[in-house]
Amino acid sequence: MSYIAAMPDQPVPPRPGAAARRQWPIRILRLGEEPRDDLTAVTTPEERLAMVWELTARAWALVGKPVPDYARSLMPGRVTRPS
Repeated sequence: MSYIAAMPDQPVPPRPGAAARRQWPIRILRLGEEPRDDLTAVTTPEERLAMVWELTARAWALVGKPVPDYARSLMPGRVTRPS
């Protein structure tokens, strides 16, 4: 059996060698101690809400189910208050 590789429209750039990789900015962090992305300086609350909606819609599409459509009062959840 033979295979024919598809040729890309653009030439593929060469992979960087070890010397080039030594110049990459790398940080080693412990799991759970990663800095959080702060988008508040570069986005509006409306833009951040749109980002969350995009992720939510993609997640529901990924599992192949429709986005739930019910009243807020019927949403599953639990309210906990500090005692």
